[in-house]
Amino acid sequence: MLQVCLNGARSPREHFHLPVRPEELAKAAADSIAAGANDIHLHPKAPDGTDSLDPHLVAATLRAVRAAAPAVPVGVTTGAWTAPDPADRIRAIRAWTVLPDHASVNWHEPGADDVAAVLLERGVGIEAGIFSGTDGDRQFLRSPHRARVLRVLAEVTDLTARGAATTAEALLERLRPAATPILLHGEAAGAWPVLTVAARRGLATRIGLEDTLLLPDGQVAADNAELVTAATRILSKEAP
Repeated sequence: MLQVCLNGARSPREHFHLPVRPEELAKAAADSIAAGANDIHLHPKAPDGTDSLDPHLVAATLRAVRAAAPAVPVGVTTGAWTAPDPADRIRAIRAWTVLPDHASVNWHEPGADDVAAVLLERGVGIEAGIFSGTDGDRQFLRSPHRARVLRVLAEVTDLTARGAATTAEALLERLRPAATPILLHGEAAGAWPVLTVAARRGLATRIGLEDTLLLPDGQVAADNAELVTAATRILSKEAP
């Protein structure tokens, strides 16, 4: 499975084609699916580009993206930066009128189990975000919800091309007891080396402007679809 991560917690100033508005996210999603992605992760955003869990913004975004990419699973973030108090995140999730197919919950953040509980209560699948360099793996393995998540979203936070693959292998070893499907991905200069590790191991992975702005050759990507096209080439070449 190749997920496209359309925007992340980035500002539109970081890339000229970073999608922010629902119609921009819809086009980016459709183009990325046409390029070879088969799952979508996005951050609903306020008009100023900040991430939001506001029910109206989430509903407008999901409706637009699903109209442009029907029958494709769509997930959103519930990262602590959207609302630092877990109670505020929970209130927002309870107020959602249109539900995503899945949502990421970062297990190193305060309130992860409580946020996960309300998502499960509402029938939303959970991507358990486990970041390298945190205690997220230990927190997750102790969680009462660990057997109920859709998958683990294993995020390698080593931003170096040289070290990211090694960090990825170490993170996978720490997650071995989880017995849950894993989506492995990296960031910045580490994005492409980690995607290659995922391809060789036959794991799900992701790519998009959230994780990197650059193609494997170091050129700035035109958009998400160009990143997905490059990823599909690597996956077809490296797959076991």
